[in-house]
Amino acid sequence: MSEKFKVTDEIFLCAICNVESGTCNEDCKFCTQSVRYKADIQRYKMKTQEQIIEEAKRARENGAVGFCLVTAGLGLTDKKTEYIAKVAKAIKAENLGLRLIACNGTATVEQLKKLKAAGVDNYNHNLEASKEYYPEICTTHSWEERYQTCLNVKEAGLQLVCGGIFGMGETQEDRISMLKSIASLDPMNVPLNFFHPNEALPLVENSISREQAFELIELAREMIPNAHKIMVAGGRELMFGEQQYEIFNRGANAFVIGDYLTTTGKTPKDDVAALEALGFKIAKHVVKMPNEK
Repeated sequence: MSEKFKVTDEIFLCAICNVESGTCNEDCKFCTQSVRYKADIQRYKMKTQEQIIEEAKRARENGAVGFCLVTAGLGLTDKKTEYIAKVAKAIKAENLGLRLIACNGTATVEQLKKLKAAGVDNYNHNLEASKEYYPEICTTHSWEERYQTCLNVKEAGLQLVCGGIFGMGETQEDRISMLKSIASLDPMNVPLNFFHPNEALPLVENSISREQAFELIELAREMIPNAHKIMVAGGRELMFGEQQYEIFNRGANAFVIGDYLTTTGKTPKDDVAALEALGFKIAKHVVKMPNEK
């Protein structure tokens, strides 16, 4: 591993639970969950609490230390807030040793405080693109709304998880602008996603090469040095192929295991076996930040 980017001796694994799928009315051109594009994906309302708890247990058994509850749609409603809070309490009662993350779109300080009181540790809200490029990929809500939610997360006392997507036709200047904006928020974790094309979407191809993708991971680590985790999330397998574990030589120290929101990933067992064969140590316990009790 390059000493320049060796930020930890451990690799952190996170799993995603797609609590509500394919019900979003927004027009984000990169997202198959939008009902506008009629992508061939699973669409359903809320999973049951029992299903979610079983997924949380399975994630922990597979080596994950983070578990993220994701819902489709613009943001939290009162009903959605109550349900995610209820599920969070139930997961925490299982004492699985998971750091619990919620990813439910735009949110107010009051809604976020309710999630924190229920046991949510982190809130994930990505900027997705630069302020300048965002209107090219979404017109139904603004970049400023996304940034304000990130500020709300910090005001509510939750740890912020904030990243974005590369490969949507943006320029290098856009990528740098987005990373600067993320850095200004001082997030705990930075998930980096690489656009995964789908024939139903207005965006038809990923606009960056594999080497550019590696360089962007390095750039994120350089520009956001205080982040505890630089995480490679959606698009990992497609973007990096047989070189996917090189991300840990380029500045990343975390990734998502298992399936993503609407695309399948490698099996967690295969990922863990590959990491161990390469000599990487997998984190076994959650990490508390200095500002947490």
